[in-house]
Amino acid sequence: MIRVLLADDQTLVRAGFRSILSDEDDIEVVAEAANGVQAVSLAREHRPDVVLMDIRMPELDGLEATGRIARDSALDGVKVIILTTFDLDDYIYGALRAGAGGFLVKDTEPAELIHAVRVVARGDALIAPSITRRLIAEFAGRVKRPDPGPRLNALTEREREVMTLVAGGLSNDEIAARLVLSPATAKTHVSRIMTKLSVRDRAQLVVMAYEAGMITPGWLTP
Repeated sequence: MIRVLLADDQTLVRAGFRSILSDEDDIEVVAEAANGVQAVSLAREHRPDVVLMDIRMPELDGLEATGRIARDSALDGVKVIILTTFDLDDYIYGALRAGAGGFLVKDTEPAELIHAVRVVARGDALIAPSITRRLIAEFAGRVKRPDPGPRLNALTEREREVMTLVAGGLSNDEIAARLVLSPATAKTHVSRIMTKLSVRDRAQLVVMAYEAGMITPGWLTP
């Protein structure tokens, strides 16, 4: 059973998401929060698999709430999906850096919402590769200058190659096809990279690749 926490200051929005998710046999909404403070508190109380987090809430916004959850070692298994009214919200890049696994726009189709919850709960990529490219490319220009950092020195040449493809928005299967590897091998490479760089998920790996100057927006065609 996938356990979900809903965090949104609009009661009707929460009710809509609850109705959609509760119809699924493998998903359970365990709690609802009306602001960021409640979201963090309820995450610590219930330890959900996934938090659907609105970006704009009173008392504590979704960005800071996401950061607090990501920094809490007791909540390592909790994944955050940012909800936004806009598909390119000014706060999204910061949310990804803070530890969010990805984002969904609030008017997403019910089937897409259900799929996203299932995907992130099992630890795979949350958002479609095309959206990853568009989102990160939009905000990567905010990085003043690349900062490779010493952690990247721990990567092998093959791992660097895989990381650039992840940053380009490719799935494990697409990386495997590009590098003539098995999907399992590609997945292993990605897992090892995330472990070496101490990142929570693929979304943060993408951000790190752009901030390190490994690639630039638009280098990889869709």
